[in-house]
Amino acid sequence: MREKPIRVAVIGAGVVGASISRVLSMFEDFEVILVEKEADVGWGVSKANTGIIHAGYDDEPELYPLRARLCVEGNRIWRKWAEDLDIPIKWCGSLVLAFDDDEANILKELFRRGLKNGVEGLEIVGAGEVKVLEPNASENVTAALWAPTAGQISPWDAVIALVENSVANGVKLHLSTEVRGVRVKGGCVTGLETSRGFLEADWVINASGLYADKIAETAGIGGYRIKPRRGEYFVFDREAEPKVTRILFPTPTPISKGVVVTTTVEGNLMIGPSAEDLAEYQRDEKGNTRSGLDYVWSSASKLVKKLPPRSMIIRFFAGLRPEPTGGDFIVRKYDEVHGFIDAAGMRSPGLTSAPAVAYMVLDLLRSDLGRELKRKEDWNPYRKRILRFFELTHSERSALISREPRYGRIVCVDEMVTEMEVVEAIRRGATTIDGVKFRTRACMGKCQGSSCMYKIAVILSRELGIPLWKVSVKGSGTEIGIGDVKALFEEEGECERSKETS
Repeated sequence: MREKPIRVAVIGAGVVGASISRVLSMFEDFEVILVEKEADVGWGVSKANTGIIHAGYDDEPELYPLRARLCVEGNRIWRKWAEDLDIPIKWCGSLVLAFDDDEANILKELFRRGLKNGVEGLEIVGAGEVKVLEPNASENVTAALWAPTAGQISPWDAVIALVENSVANGVKLHLSTEVRGVRVKGGCVTGLETSRGFLEADWVINASGLYADKIAETAGIGGYRIKPRRGEYFVFDREAEPKVTRILFPTPTPISKGVVVTTTVEGNLMIGPSAEDLAEYQRDEKGNTRSGLDYVWSSASKLVKKLPPRSMIIRFFAGLRPEPTGGDFIVRKYDEVHGFIDAAGMRSPGLTSAPAVAYMVLDLLRSDLGRELKRKEDWNPYRKRILRFFELTHSERSALISREPRYGRIVCVDEMVTEMEVVEAIRRGATTIDGVKFRTRACMGKCQGSSCMYKIAVILSRELGIPLWKVSVKGSGTEIGIGDVKALFEEEGECERSKETS
């Protein structure tokens, strides 16, 4: 007779928490809840980064053993996961460019480090080979480290896919639920205090990104701090030229891999990030700075022959990475509080390492339980993403419209997103404009939503059965309909009802 399932609460629906949830959902032994304070998944650290699946040569195994090991393991796992979950990814390889003898010596060290870490296919190539591998690389390059196993992924598509698959396999998702503390009784975890009440749990997995140290403190453990490191980026229009076909790095600095030039899986050239350490209290400081953006432009310009004109920039943004005390990932359980596991400090290469972190957490649970876990016979490893009208041929589009006319109504002209894609995104869990945006790419084109946002809001209002003025960009407090906008609904009585209740 099997023992009753163990209740596991995973804090944080970013790429690490979502990966852990998916791995635990494979087994009958666990009942998993995934708790996220935002209105949707992947809106924290996971959303704003380069989306690079690193090869694994950067991290010194003597100084950062978890980063060095889990990055290489994660790179290999993503090949299977991306295929099973229909996640956009391209294995384009990366080049670390050297411009003088000192930097060429750094390439040799990275090469030796990569061999220690088990990276396959590494090669130091000369200037002539660099020109063949990447025609837009700077003509001043003297040598490069070629890493063919590096890749580019869509980070928000990855998180959405992981969560959809986890939920399909039994994980319960709690959105807009802020964890305020871990309740511990008699040295054992009993659950989570949240903004929506108490959630019982036998184990808590702390994958809460920038706030992991704060969460650990509420359980009476931790012993580490998280500092935000800001990185700023530019994104160019998909039609902007010239692009790059490989991921281009400079030689790394002691705190950063440097400003990268890459082309996203959607075809947008992207440059960044900068690396600015902020104070602990600035964990929500995502504003851009003139100095940061100037640094990114200047640094990226050195790696290529030419960047597209600034007039082709469609967006700049900043993301925050959690920099932990000591610099290495923190993946461990604690003797003083039974039932608490940290999956914290997921700075770069956290995205790459996430699947391997998930299996490491599974091993920690397995070792504590001291029994063989039973895999679910009906566990489904597959998931399909929302059909993209933009990617179809003309004949495929015509056939689709004949079956479902809503595929013939274009909502976002820049990205050619149809009404039916928006509806499908809502059916899969989007309740906000950003939720639709990250599932369909609507609002991600040249106009950044100025021509399609209101159309999406109307569809959200209709499908969710809520007044238009309650539709939000990213959850409570970001509603788009304010002030005189209510007057638009006087004919339907919405405005009058609002006045009556005010």
